[in-house]
Amino acid sequence: MPIITYREAINQALAEELERDPDVVLMGEEVGQFNGAYKVSEGLLARFGPKRVIDTPISEAGFVGLGVGAAMLGVRPVIELMFWSFYSVAFDQILNNAANIRYMSGGQVNIPIVIRGPANGGTNVGATHSHTPENVLASHPGVKVVCPATAYDAKGLLKSAIRDNDPVMFLENTILYNDKSEVPAGEYLIPLGLADVKRAGTDLTIVAHGRAVINSLKAARLLEAEHDVSVEVLDLRSIRPLDEDAILNSVRKTHRVLLVEENKPFCGIGAQLAYMIQDRAFDDLDAPVKRVSALDAPAIYSQPLEKEQLPNPQRIMEAVLTML
Repeated sequence: MPIITYREAINQALAEELERDPDVVLMGEEVGQFNGAYKVSEGLLARFGPKRVIDTPISEAGFVGLGVGAAMLGVRPVIELMFWSFYSVAFDQILNNAANIRYMSGGQVNIPIVIRGPANGGTNVGATHSHTPENVLASHPGVKVVCPATAYDAKGLLKSAIRDNDPVMFLENTILYNDKSEVPAGEYLIPLGLADVKRAGTDLTIVAHGRAVINSLKAARLLEAEHDVSVEVLDLRSIRPLDEDAILNSVRKTHRVLLVEENKPFCGIGAQLAYMIQDRAFDDLDAPVKRVSALDAPAIYSQPLEKEQLPNPQRIMEAVLTML
């Protein structure tokens, strides 16, 4: 099986879906002539032309609104945001319009739009370019939220997202773009709302998404090597729909759970998961649910400080050992 980068996997998914369905279009700042701000769309303009791969002005409200209107008429737009931090400029278009039109129309009008791009800290670009808004997005009924951690997942999930008839918010990570994993060359889909056990274990479950999965796996390997602790790592992959059964099954297996995320802790994804676990699996817990998240402050510009602000293997290890 070919080993390719996370960036190449997303590029493959876009190319395959543009080839498969003439209604699919890609729009965003620099997606065409510049091959994408992160080279995710490299080669697509040359292959599919300017009517399918469209460079837009620097106006998120404008081109996201254009995408929502096009989706209402049967186009399947994939909108790239250079940073998910800029979603707030198009908040009305994404969360007031796209999220609600199917419901407000009584199911008569679908919005098959994907909005994708990087949503992460850790690259020292300051507080205004380092948001992780999956919790804000997921709190709005009508949208789906996906956060792939690996190249394999990124391709399979993006293809499913593009074929979905509802708005899908697809949150990538610039630090992961060069990570490599095995990715099938041909067609495959990963259903939205299906979590994945990235590492089996018996002593404690870590539930994570996005890059937090990668750091949790690093911590799990260190815990096994240095402390003989067996940690299960469950990758949510989708925030909404949420695979509650996978979470509860793992908690009932290990009886301890640590929630790891790059979100801020206040009203974060972990807050929702902690409530769900104590509500539905309280008697299966041998210890309180704990969380490791980003420190509750705007993203720190200083590189060494930002490394400590975000979950890292050492912080995750310390939390696990405390729980045991």
